[in-house]
Amino acid sequence: MWFEVFIGLMIPLVGTTLGSACVFFMKKDLSRGVQRALTGFAAGVMVAASIWSLLIPAMNLSEPMGKLAFIPAFIGFWVGVLFLLLLDRIIPHLHMFAEKAEGPKSRARRDTMLLLAVTLHNIPEGMTIGVVYAGLLSGSTEITAGAALALSIGMALQNFPEGAIISMPLHAEGKSKGRAFLDGVLSGAVEPVAALLTALFASIAVPAMPYLLAFAAGAMFYAVVEELIPEMSAGEHSNVGVVMFAVGFTLMMALDVALG
Repeated sequence: MWFEVFIGLMIPLVGTTLGSACVFFMKKDLSRGVQRALTGFAAGVMVAASIWSLLIPAMNLSEPMGKLAFIPAFIGFWVGVLFLLLLDRIIPHLHMFAEKAEGPKSRARRDTMLLLAVTLHNIPEGMTIGVVYAGLLSGSTEITAGAALALSIGMALQNFPEGAIISMPLHAEGKSKGRAFLDGVLSGAVEPVAALLTALFASIAVPAMPYLLAFAAGAMFYAVVEELIPEMSAGEHSNVGVVMFAVGFTLMMALDVALG
């Protein structure tokens, strides 16, 4: 079982690595339209994963509470939102199409700030994978091996465009292809680390599983609404981002239902 868990935790990083490798095969930087489409797709996957893989299982696990079964999901969701809000305030970072950095003042270079922004929203993704696999290890009937695998695959799919969105602009700004690729991979390396730490903690705090699932959902929602949705809507033809959001959402929904 632990081997399956390890594979599941690493699958999302594979997606980031493959996406970052695009820098070796594509000669030009990604256009705004393509970046907007890929960001919308990633946002759709994350929202669907938050609902089907996290919030619904959290409330199902709380069914013995009757009409109050929403309380653990409610509390956990808000704690997750506030946790990401805290990280957003204490970590200096720069969003893709922004001119001004957020968080504490820093003299870090622009490319470093971009990497920190991606790393920041990869943390809740890793926590999501970790808490779901912890639920699987705990024997929860609400989390099956198929559902956990579907989530890992969904995260890998949305990490693929993220890897490309990071590595190719870094190369366009002057970094070598090898360094841009490495930075792209490193931006996603936080996911398996966050996943492992969360899985170890959640496996100890099994009774808190509904809260932990909802916590991961809240953190993911914050990352999507605060970062990805503004990026996919920036500039003209924002409908491209919306359509790709729908594609990512329905694909993740189908994966979860089919494999779960």
